[in-house]
Amino acid sequence: MPTYAKFLKDIVTKKRKVEKQETVAIAEECYSIWSKLPPKRKDPSSFAIPCSIGDKFVGRALCDLGSSVNLMPKSIFLKLGIREAQPTKVVLQLADHSHVRPEGRIEDVVVKVDIFIFLDDFLILDCEADSNTPIILGRPFLATERALIDCEKGEFTMRVADQTVTINIHDTLKYADNPGVCQYMDATAQNVTDEFCCSNEIQMEEFEAL
Repeated sequence: MPTYAKFLKDIVTKKRKVEKQETVAIAEECYSIWSKLPPKRKDPSSFAIPCSIGDKFVGRALCDLGSSVNLMPKSIFLKLGIREAQPTKVVLQLADHSHVRPEGRIEDVVVKVDIFIFLDDFLILDCEADSNTPIILGRPFLATERALIDCEKGEFTMRVADQTVTINIHDTLKYADNPGVCQYMDATAQNVTDEFCCSNEIQMEEFEAL
């Protein structure tokens, strides 16, 4: 009989007693060390920053320290209407260890983040664009903008010369996706619509009766 099965059988048949819990006094030195431990934090989520390519806003770009290149889906590349991509012999290894060959490479792409403008290179990948983070900014871009990431505060800091811009990823409403566009929702709950329609018919009947 396996050891675990025998142990479980002894517990069930009350042949073996479960050891009672023992209270252990913590020494002052241990408590001092315990009290100085930093508190556990929650996942700050991914660092995604709003950016534009050329004069077109592309949404939020995922800042990925695990990527050695900047990636752009082919569909986004075609929508932006950027110049033709140059052929490349690069082969990418993805997170699942599969290998893909990019559609091409474009150099010196104008990327605007807040008040800063950068030039960087992108590889064009034939893949489905993520609706929330359509492009990936890898280590080359993060090094160009001298990025500092504070995971505790959820702050992403860029430094160019003596200028600094800090973006808080938790305060997304502060950074509008496109300040030149006003968005609104044209929708009404069905029960509200029915209420207005019914009341409108009643008013019309009363008006005709008069």
